[in-house]
Parts: sequence; structure tokens; C-alpha cells
Amino acid sequence: MKIPLLDMKAQIDPIRKEIEEAISRVIDSGAFVLGKEIEEFERDICSYTGAKYAIGVSNGTDAISLALEALEIDKGDKVICPAFTYFATAGAIIHAGAEPVFVDIDPKTYCISSESIKVFLQRTMNNELRTVKAIIPVHLYGQTVDMDKIMDIAKERNLKVVEDTAQAFGSTYKDKKAGTIGDCGSISFFPAKNLGAFGDAGMIITNKEDAAKKLKSLRNQGSDPKVKYRHILNGHNNRLDTIQAAVLRIKLKHLDKWNKKRADNAAYYNESLKGTGLLIPQLQDGSTHIYHQYILRAKNNADRERILAHLNKKGIDSRVYYPIPLHLQPSFEYLGYKKGDFPESEKAALETFAIPVYPELTKEQMDYIIAAIKERL
Repeated sequence: MKIPLLDMKAQIDPIRKEIEEAISRVIDSGAFVLGKEIEEFERDICSYTGAKYAIGVSNGTDAISLALEALEIDKGDKVICPAFTYFATAGAIIHAGAEPVFVDIDPKTYCISSESIKVFLQRTMNNELRTVKAIIPVHLYGQTVDMDKIMDIAKERNLKVVEDTAQAFGSTYKDKKAGTIGDCGSISFFPAKNLGAFGDAGMIITNKEDAAKKLKSLRNQGSDPKVKYRHILNGHNNRLDTIQAAVLRIKLKHLDKWNKKRADNAAYYNESLKGTGLLIPQLQDGSTHIYHQYILRAKNNADRERILAHLNKKGIDSRVYYPIPLHLQPSFEYLGYKKGDFPESEKAALETFAIPVYPELTKEQMDYIIAAIKERL
């Protein structure tokens, strides 16, 4: 049996006719950049999340960079983010002209540790502390960070908060949608996401009118939305393609159903893998989990590698997210971090792995995966 980590064709097939009709409407309209579909999709996102404003952009990475820029994070400023996440989080900080400051993660949820943030801030000298301007809490794998603690720190230290919601769009924290709690929320619609486009696409959501106005200008070469060829900012070409918005509008209608099926699959795994010695996903209090990835944790690296090798031999696509923490990436050597600086991030990189959890998985496929795991425990 061959089981991919994600089967996009299985997701698309039942709604293919709707999607083709939506794409045809865009083709017939001839509006391929910032067309009517963009405005309608932005309204859909506002309705779904409860955010006042939604600004469609080119991808999730640009969403973070633009949000930081709109919040006036500038060259020489420092932005706190977790050491254990996808590279784009820190890369977006660099592209915004700022410098990433890494902190450790909560070993229970793999999300940014509020205690690690506090320790960093307490140990930082006043001169450097003045340059720390923002926090990016990453809602990793499909559940939210403990946002009450993050917002308390931000309020105390006068820091901006940009939620990285790339992997948790649709999840909630205490009845608020991920991305709507901080100053801005960045969303990725990369094809492999729970809500994925047919290419790169992203979104920024915010309740701040000034930020929203600035973002609409920044994404479109800094243009004045009321006067053509008048530019009020030094902006960028970060517009959302209209065809992607049309596709995403169709898929958004199915997102909650897909997320629920992921959660149901995760619950089946949780029950079936009890007593195996593997650590199943641990839930953050107050957060729902949409299981962008279903992450298991082995006792040590050797056990993980043995399980991965066996699963791949059995035709099961199982992968590691993420094998090298950000503070140990070659591109960030100049920041001066070293091995041992963030032990929880380093341990998670050595011991965690993902197995398929996508909505279209059958019970037969899940039973095959479970049996294969148990064969190597």
C-alpha cells in the first residue's frame, strides 16, 4: 500500500467542477490581478475569522514581512520568534529589514515558550532591549500558542504581535480565530496547507484600520488606491493572483469539514497508539487543533530513524518537520547562536516525525499505518 503524506487529488476531485467553473469566470473576466474575486475572498475571510480587515498577498512569507513593515518594524529592530519552526518565519523578519531573536519552545505543544521569552527579556541589557519591537508566535502544526501569555508580555513590554497562522488557519484560541488576537495575523495558502491554493498565495488579517490601509498600498507598489499612478509608499509587488482567490473561495466552504475530519483521524491515532511509548500530540489549553500535521515523538533519535525507515519501506510517506532548528541553520551563523542554546527545540528536531492525517484517509489506510508503527516498537 502506498500512502502519501497528503493526497491533493483526493481532496480536489469532489469539488473539481466548482473549481473549474470559478477559474473559467476569472478567465472570462480578464481580471487576473486584484480583480473582483480578490475583494470577495477578502470579505469571505473577514466573515470566517471575525477580523475587520483582510488583505490578500502573494504568499505567507510576504504576509509576515508586510505585516512587520506595516507595524513600523524597521532596520535594526529585533523580532522574537521560536527556534523550532519553518525557515520562512525568520526569513520574513530578515526580508523586512529586522533581525530574528530566537527563543525556545514548549516541549508539550512545540509552540513558542512564553517562559523562554521572559527569560530572554529579563537577561537582555537595556540598550539592546530597546531594539526588541515585536513577537511572532507561530501556531505550529495546527494549534495555537497560549496567546493570553503572549499578549500579556507584549502589553508589558510594548511589543507588536504578528501571529504566524500558516499551519493553523481555522483553529481557535478561546473562541477567537487564530490570527485575530495580535496586531496582525499572517496566513499561508501554500498548496499543502489545510486551505491550499493552486500555487503561492497568502493573506494578512487585522483589526487595525491604519495597518490595513498601509498593507493595501504596500502590496501594490505603494500605490494610492484612489489615484492611479500616484504612489504614497515605497511598496512592493506582493499582490494576490485572482485565480488563486477564486480557487480558495470554493475551498474555504469546505475547510471546517476537512479540519474536523483531520481531528477525527487524529483521535483515532491517539486511541490506537496508546501504550506504544510514542508521545502523541498534546493539546494547548484553550486551543482547538486542526492537525495540519500529526506529530509523534519517539524516545530518542535512533528510535525515530528506525521507525521512519520502516514506514517508508512499507510505502508510508513519513517525514521530519523540522530536522535543523533555526538557530543552527548555516544562514543564521552570523547571529552567534550555538548548539545547546535551545535544548527543547534541538530535542524536538531529533525525536519528532509526522504521519499522514489528511481528511481523505480511509480507516484501512490508518490501520495499515498504525500496524506498521507497532511493528517497529
